[in-house]
Order: sequence, then C-alpha cells, then structure tokens
Amino acid sequence: MKTATQAHASLAHVAELIDDIPIAMLATVEADGALASRPMAVLEMDSSGALWFFTDLRSSKLEHLRVVNLSFIDPDHGTYVSLSGRGEIDTDREHIERLWTAFAKPWFPDGPDSPNLGLLKFIPDAADYWDAPNSKMVRAFGVIASMVAGKPVAMGEHGSHTGLSDAAAQAGARS
Repeated sequence: MKTATQAHASLAHVAELIDDIPIAMLATVEADGALASRPMAVLEMDSSGALWFFTDLRSSKLEHLRVVNLSFIDPDHGTYVSLSGRGEIDTDREHIERLWTAFAKPWFPDGPDSPNLGLLKFIPDAADYWDAPNSKMVRAFGVIASMVAGKPVAMGEHGSHTGLSDAAAQAGARS
C-alpha cells in the first residue's frame, strides 16, 4: 500500500497500524439488513486518510456504501484494526493509472483501461484497534498470565480514534 504523510496524529496512528496489512475485509449492509463482507486489496492511504481500492463498477456492493466497515488483521504481529466510515466511487482515469498494479489484471484484463474498472474510496470516521506488538511467545505468556490472574495482563494496547473524517477535513483546511 502506498501511504501518504498524514496531517493528523490519529490518522498517522491508523496508517502505522495497517501499513503492512495488504488485505482488508470490506463489510456493507445489504438491502435486507444482512452484513456482507469481501476481501479487498488496499492500494493507497491518501493524505486525508482515505483508503483506495480497485472495484468493478458493476458490483452490487456499490449500492451499499453509506455505511461501511473495514477490518484489518495481522495475527502474526497481534494487530487488529476496525474502521467504520463510508464509501464513494471515483472513475478518475489518471488516478486509476497511477494506482495500477499487475496484480489486478486477472479481474481487469484490459489493464487500467478496463471499462468496468473504478476506484472505491473509503472515508474513515472511526477506528478501534488492538495492538500487541510483542512476539507470539510473549503474547502467549500474557494469555496464560491473564488466565491465572483472572484479568488481562500484558495484552497490548486497545484504543479508539473518532472523528477521523473531521480531523482530515480540519488538517486539509490548515494546509
């Protein structure tokens, strides 16, 4: 993923947490109220904190972008991030060409000129994260210690960031 410098500390923290996690699970609320999730390869986190993905413009998920959740999981490093926000569609060909990768060719055989290729822009509003940056052995010891103590011990950091889209707008207004 290409990551631009973030103008707000909360967005910079989110960028740091997800930087090495190439796939997110994108969840939308379907017309019947059911949740639907699908894996998406993150292409970029722009300077306003928006995350960009290639998408097929014929996909039914595009009808359900008002409320979206992205989940990032890196169990090897004990990092878990859940982002809530909304999505938008962008068909800017220059942006598509700039983000193009050969890994997308199986889905878009005509390359960046594929007629149904577009960009899904995810605009985050809130993030919840769990980060246990220690080794697996230290985390395993923490689980055992927690079981003995009857409370979480050395289980890493949990936190939230809210108002991310507001923070990005304020940072953008200052620059």
